[in-house]
Amino acid sequence: MNSHLASLHPYPFEKLRQLFAGITPAADLKEIKLSIGEPQHPTPEFIKQALTGNLGGLANYPTTQGSDALRLAIAAWIARRYSIPAPDAATQVLPVNGSREALFAFAQTVIDATRPGALVLCPNPFYQIYEGAAYLAGAEPAFLNTLPQHDFEMDFAAISAQDWQRVQLVYVCSPGNPTGKVMGLDTWRTLFALSDRYNFVIASDECYSEIYFDEAAQPLGGLEAARKLGRDDYRNLLMFSSLSKRSNVPGMRSGFVAGDAALIKQFLLYRTYHGGAMSPAIQAASVAAWNDEAHVRDNRRLYREKFEQVTPLIAQHLEVTRPDAGFYLWASVGKLVGKLTPISDTEFARELRRQYNVTVLPGSFLARETAGINPGANFIRIALVAGVAECLEAAQRITDFCKKL
Repeated sequence: MNSHLASLHPYPFEKLRQLFAGITPAADLKEIKLSIGEPQHPTPEFIKQALTGNLGGLANYPTTQGSDALRLAIAAWIARRYSIPAPDAATQVLPVNGSREALFAFAQTVIDATRPGALVLCPNPFYQIYEGAAYLAGAEPAFLNTLPQHDFEMDFAAISAQDWQRVQLVYVCSPGNPTGKVMGLDTWRTLFALSDRYNFVIASDECYSEIYFDEAAQPLGGLEAARKLGRDDYRNLLMFSSLSKRSNVPGMRSGFVAGDAALIKQFLLYRTYHGGAMSPAIQAASVAAWNDEAHVRDNRRLYREKFEQVTPLIAQHLEVTRPDAGFYLWASVGKLVGKLTPISDTEFARELRRQYNVTVLPGSFLARETAGINPGANFIRIALVAGVAECLEAAQRITDFCKKL
């Protein structure tokens, strides 16, 4: 048995299941689940039609590199979205079965476990796939706290030169999960300079990039930042993106990686053995999705409406502001507006479920104790993924619960 499996922590939703064990939610209230980042808006009909209309492709083995049509559609989307030259569809773009599996598999490709003390740097709080990928690649995860007093920025200066020399891979998430923080150009400039100095690879998780609130102010992406800073070869950088949130198709498991051609070449080699090819029918539906923006704008409108209505209600009692982007509210329960709360983030989530049948995720489940603190403690993550009316009902229940406290 792989000994590294023993290092894995229970997944946050397993911890949540255990937290809720033995409680009986209020029977007169329908459950509203805002704990998991699973889009619940309807899948656009044209994507379903493209999927079912191409089921004949199931008779063929797909290639790991994906179809020319899909890679060209992705490259064209990158060019339109970020106003940069389209990457080379043959060498700088690779379809993947959702960003989650790619983020995990990429660490297995780039980590050289024969070098002693390999580190993988992650934001903290973080998406737990980063940690698991590090352990199973034979590396050690290192965590960099993202705190409200630092505007949830990654403080790269907090890492010593000695530790930077051990870092082989850095995961960044922009817009961030759970904070919604978007990395600015100065942060990218610092990270690129460190990558050049210490020769580590950057994996930029951008799966929330298409959920933002101002159509004229799109979140900066990693490839876009590289271009602005003269790094036209995207050296040591891959971006990871997905249709799941953008197009409400989490069950399709469709995404891509793009960037440094040398990294793509090695990742393709790994995936050829890993068996990571995408179904031809999924590829055809993905082409249709990447080629259309109207449904994405409609999707953003719904999220914008939810944030506009929900955030002010919750902010009456908890410290919370609308994020830069993404669909999470990262709300501090450490104190109500004007007074301390008597319970922790785990107790808050448990009692909210018991008394009001609303499920949120304790922030401490998304972080590891680092530098003497758990940076997720006394926060809750609220995923505004349900419909507008349901999210508004949940916000009212949270407000009623806070009034009791």
